Amino acid sequence: QVQLVESGGGLVQAGGSLRLSCAASAGTAVSHTLSWFRQAPGKERDFVAGIARMRGSIYYADSVKGRFSVSLDNAETTLFLQMNDLKPEDTAIYYCGASPRGIVFREPDRYDFWGQGTQVTVSS
Repeated sequence: QVQLVESGGGLVQAGGSLRLSCAASAGTAVSHTLSWFRQAPGKERDFVAGIARMRGSIYYADSVKGRFSVSLDNAETTLFLQMNDLKPEDTAIYYCGASPRGIVFREPDRYDFWGQGTQVTVSS
């Protein structure tokens, strides 16, 4: 069973930075695609960024390109999301998802496992 635990959220002013972490159970990054999604109140869960290690693929949503960076640690047990130049519209609960399908899907229903989420609030 894949387990995912997010951390690192918080309150930050516009233009600031945060780094989110997603601790995954051993071996998950080797066999699964790992992605970040976010969900604002009253809105759908949207793709942010993802890594398919087995394919060497990394993808970003257009809204975060150039500001966010997704990576894995050397042990491949933790997924990071470095968020720079944060904007109020980045405010959401950020979730880590894992898919066994080996492709960075942008649709949340392609992911079988989710963490509990971490709140990111950006003040103007």
